[in-house]
Amino acid sequence: MFLGTYEKQLDGKRRLLIPQEFRTADNGAQNGVFCFFSIASDCLEAGGDRLMAEYVARIEALAFGSDERTAMEEAFYAAQRPLSYDSGGRITLPESLCQEAGLGEDVVIAGMGPRFQIWDRASWNARRAASRALARKVMNGETTRSTEEGA
Repeated sequence: MFLGTYEKQLDGKRRLLIPQEFRTADNGAQNGVFCFFSIASDCLEAGGDRLMAEYVARIEALAFGSDERTAMEEAFYAAQRPLSYDSGGRITLPESLCQEAGLGEDVVIAGMGPRFQIWDRASWNARRAASRALARKVMNGETTRSTEEGA
């Protein structure tokens, strides 16, 4: 699992050091990760074989040729970039992904269980209070409309 939050910097070539504990066979990310613009948030999402399997299962459950499946295929398969580690454990993020996610020099890598996200540090800090408040509501048994609808 990808756990923890790490503050990092992108260098001039958009290389990012991935924490050593993220580069394991257990999460399928020992040789590299796949990365794409998140479907749900303004950040990059990345992971290994386990995350790939989760997305594939969700996509395969949708009717072939349906608008919903095509949208998921475009957002996941077509937008994905497989990224290998260099000898120092870094990945090089494509410029297009950095621009789409609004990444500056200072970034945050946030472990999210079977995946991790890469955020611009200012954007991450701006969302933390609202995210924590929502988590508190969930822990207190309160629900939101989207969780009631299964979204």
